[in-house]
Amino acid sequence: MDFISLLCYFILLYLAVQVVRFIVADADLSLMWAEFFGQKPEKKLSDAVVWITGASSGIGEELAYQLAKIGAKLVLSARRKNELERVKQRCLECSRLQENNLLVLPLDLNQRETHEEATKRVIQHFGRIDVLVNNAGRSQRSLFVDTQVDVYKAIMDLNYLGTVSITKNVLSHMMEKRKGQIVNLSSLVGIVAAPLSSGYSASKHALHGFFDSLTAELLEYPEINIVNICPGPVQSSIVKNAFCEDVSKVFETCTDQLHKMPTARCVRLMLVGMANNLPEIWISDQPYLFVCYLWQYAPTWGRWLLNKMSKRRILNFKSGLDADVAYFTKLKTH
Repeated sequence: MDFISLLCYFILLYLAVQVVRFIVADADLSLMWAEFFGQKPEKKLSDAVVWITGASSGIGEELAYQLAKIGAKLVLSARRKNELERVKQRCLECSRLQENNLLVLPLDLNQRETHEEATKRVIQHFGRIDVLVNNAGRSQRSLFVDTQVDVYKAIMDLNYLGTVSITKNVLSHMMEKRKGQIVNLSSLVGIVAAPLSSGYSASKHALHGFFDSLTAELLEYPEINIVNICPGPVQSSIVKNAFCEDVSKVFETCTDQLHKMPTARCVRLMLVGMANNLPEIWISDQPYLFVCYLWQYAPTWGRWLLNKMSKRRILNFKSGLDADVAYFTKLKTH
């Protein structure tokens, strides 16, 4: 076999490996590379002071457990103090952390006037803030034509302005130290469209724009890193607390979690992205990951495919069925 034939053989083999790798992927290619060849969270994040908002359930709760196991010092924030105490106790049980390495700090993102004092309390307790994880927020399940404008205001106040406010207070401390990391829990719907989540999607798009601009403004602080994390469907309780067409209404439809990525896997990939300071990471099983790439590089085809998938989701929602499984199952009809 001559050199040219051998080279073509290896190129085809490489391309075949990459295709298979993408088919079974649950994260973007940069993150997958970092998982195997990059820095390990156990080395990079141990002993770091990490402030997690929305730590009382879902991704925030699981993040607290995994960080505790690798030795990070934690600040746990959410509105429900009793749930934070529960998470704290389990962190102590699953790790070697001492009780003074875990600070329970109740926090409401909507009460922006309290954020400065909360930041001071963290610094007083630990002396520093190494990582801020902006995880708190609420999702949405409603059609735009049925939704009151007040719902959109509430979503932006919480998901966008609340995050901006806490970031502003913590960033001042990090700029003094000239070091730190700000992690933003966005979503794949902050990149692509999503029916029934127009307000939630808008808030995540807003955060993307904000943090991308902030990254550019921090170029003179090379040791302050911003990480945008974009999960797809993940097993969590976020849908149970979703906004509906009325601010006072509670979303009541039960949702199936079995088809979604396990929370533990999502959080592990998050930690890899944080340890390697990746500016943006996508975490999702297929077909969402494929739709994201298609949306980025062939937007017309991406929109066509997503529209085909979205029809079933909307029809199921209108029928009072679980919209979250509409992408994975045939349309259910009465």
